[in-house]
Amino acid sequence: MLPTTKAYVARRIAEGKTDREIRRCLKRYIARQLHRTLTAAMILDKP
Repeated sequence: MLPTTKAYVARRIAEGKTDREIRRCLKRYIARQLHRTLTAAMILDKP
């Protein structure tokens, strides 16, 4: 696991989340990051 992922999971554990909730939050976090990256790439790629 990457250090950023470990830190994210540690924060969720500190909040009292279950393993299942942490996985769901992590998937959402990854989706948000991916969307930001793709959106930024599209903006830079426009003529």
